[in-house]
Amino acid sequence: MSDLKNLLYDKIEAHRPRVTNLLKNYGDKKVADVTVAQIIQGMRGIKSLVTDISYLDPNEGIRYRGYTLPEVFEKLPKAPGAEMPYVEGLYYLLLTGEVPSDSQVADVINDFSNRRILPRYVYEVVDSFPCCSHPMAIFSSAIMTMQRESFFNKKYNAGLNKMDYWDSTYEDSMNLIAKLPEVAAYIYAKLYKDGVRIQSNPALDFGANFAHMMGIDKPYDDVSRMYFIVHADHESGNVSAHTGHLVASSLSDVYLATSAMVNGLAGPLHGLANQEVLRWLMEMREKMGGQLPNEDEMKQFVWDTLNSGQVIPGFGHAVLRKTDPRYQIQHDFCVKNLPDDDLFQYVKLLYKVVPPILVEQGKAKNPWPNVDAQSGVIQWHYGLTEFDFYTVLFGIGRSLGVLSNIVWDRALGYSLERPKSITTDMLEKMAGVK
Repeated sequence: MSDLKNLLYDKIEAHRPRVTNLLKNYGDKKVADVTVAQIIQGMRGIKSLVTDISYLDPNEGIRYRGYTLPEVFEKLPKAPGAEMPYVEGLYYLLLTGEVPSDSQVADVINDFSNRRILPRYVYEVVDSFPCCSHPMAIFSSAIMTMQRESFFNKKYNAGLNKMDYWDSTYEDSMNLIAKLPEVAAYIYAKLYKDGVRIQSNPALDFGANFAHMMGIDKPYDDVSRMYFIVHADHESGNVSAHTGHLVASSLSDVYLATSAMVNGLAGPLHGLANQEVLRWLMEMREKMGGQLPNEDEMKQFVWDTLNSGQVIPGFGHAVLRKTDPRYQIQHDFCVKNLPDDDLFQYVKLLYKVVPPILVEQGKAKNPWPNVDAQSGVIQWHYGLTEFDFYTVLFGIGRSLGVLSNIVWDRALGYSLERPKSITTDMLEKMAGVK
């Protein structure tokens, strides 16, 4: 086994008794109350999932294995001359909770490189989609097509001890993650480059190779690394992570679970929000005649948007109560690498005027920008102007967290997810309406 897999095995063996103890000796202990609003409004805030991969702190933002995002970007190894860490190092951290050394990251880079080759039929499936298909639909289907490659399915059908479910799930996860940049780059070539693709370079790391296949020069390799890392995980309860967990809890393989995750991510209330932000910025710029508005003009445009019944895309968050650190990391990159970009000037001005307006309006619990307020601007600047493709990039990043969670779900033997439903009449009686 690889160094990463050996370490993961030791971590799993040490963690299993903790779950067993909780179930056996504390299973009946109550830890939370549920309100009527939580039942009706999407189970928001109900403590009913367990993950050690990430935790969303309302004031600090996302933590990966206990580390804040600034700490993650500081501690993880980087390629020579690179500003952003290796994606492979992040996956090592998500799986094990340990910051890898340079040699440990090099092992994962080599492992992914050896697993990256796509079966021929994946290209054929992508080619079979009609023009104007949304890239997320193609991405989901291409992933699901590879279900026939599942190592877990072969092992399970041959008879597999449930304590070993994690092993073949790990292999499937490594195989799938390694292939996702290849799938995404080919979808991009099919939809926007007349099918002309750039072959991958096995000597490059995850982020650099994706930039190479997209045909975008430096520092887009750092953009890719940054983008995949900040989008990797966000607890287990968001739509994409929860969907992946839910499907995998039935022992569906990671190809089916990840395809389902991508489908959840494709909704405009979740991952598709990044393209909605850029579309809104483009509309604003057109109305402004291509000129950067002054502060009063921007305020008026924001109020006009709110008064028309629309929201300001890219602002607000269900949990966070401060500026999203994922936004801040991208903002700092823009300040350093594209300070004069016209769309970035719009984003900076929005950051100044929107939060006070949302506070004055009184409806937003969090008036600060989230990850989507910034991400599309960077992609556009480096020539990736097809913004319906942005959520595919989100999907590559999110797979890192979802697949890490699924490996650990299998390792710890978490059960089939099956919440209980009640009728409206029953809920009215419980609430005292009847």
